[in-house]
Amino acid sequence: MSETKEPSKGYVGLTDPDWYAFLSSQPRVDEVNFWQPHGNRAFRALRQGEPFFFKLRSPLKAIAGFGFFERYEALPAWLAWDCFSEMNGAPDFDVMIDRIARLRGDGERSLRSGQALIGCIMITAPIFFARDEWVAPPADWARSGIQQGKTYALNTGEGDRIFRECIDRAIVGGRYWNVDDVGPRPDVPEGPRYGAPHEVRPRLGQGTFSLAVRDAYGGACAVTGEHSAPVLEAAHIVPYGRGGGHRVENGLLLRSDLHRLYDRGYVTVTPDYVFRVGDSLREDFRNGRSYYDLDGAPIAVPEPADFSSPAPP
Repeated sequence: MSETKEPSKGYVGLTDPDWYAFLSSQPRVDEVNFWQPHGNRAFRALRQGEPFFFKLRSPLKAIAGFGFFERYEALPAWLAWDCFSEMNGAPDFDVMIDRIARLRGDGERSLRSGQALIGCIMITAPIFFARDEWVAPPADWARSGIQQGKTYALNTGEGDRIFRECIDRAIVGGRYWNVDDVGPRPDVPEGPRYGAPHEVRPRLGQGTFSLAVRDAYGGACAVTGEHSAPVLEAAHIVPYGRGGGHRVENGLLLRSDLHRLYDRGYVTVTPDYVFRVGDSLREDFRNGRSYYDLDGAPIAVPEPADFSSPAPP
């Protein structure tokens, strides 16, 4: 007897109107952090690539956009800001902390210092609708206001309606830009208005790329082994501006000073994973002694070692 494939599903999450208002005013948002004020409850409702719908809180209640779930992680608030900055739905760190404090009902020191953990639901390829495009919420949504979110199958009932209406709005005006079309979805029937649904693969943004690279390298600088999180940064092996994507195989976790030198061409990594320091560092600054000690050091390579060979910046 053949195994029945589990239908694709989506999640409707209760969304803060201020978060929506700020992000919907930004041009070409490629990722957002749908944060939760506490980091003590993991989000397991979706698999990677399944849609997450933004349903505004009362009195608005409508679905005002959607994106695709990439990953969940409980992060210190400072790291969430470092990775996503304004894509946390706030103009600056203090505003984000004020909102977290209001929802948590406290102003504890660890929160103000940025050390407190918050839940981070990372959404790629988000799209936000104008008010006249909002989608009606699920008909079976609890009227009590207690419900924080609910999972729906996308091939039947309200889940099917919501997904189709959101896709219909998304393809208008070239807003559906941060995805790769990978073909028809056999698990969702064709509809008379919308045609054959297509599966899409969202592209990573800088924030999710940064966290994925940190994980791949075990939170340690590939050259020095430094584990102090505030000084570590994800570098692109092939620069993003030259076509190097936000892909983990195109990433190196480096100490921030090495990252700057790497981006400016003073240091590099050879195709056989050896760290090299160029003569120009000494010539331009008459120094660099602490860096020349690292010349010739093998860099750490995540397992499995399936990364592309590094190329000079």
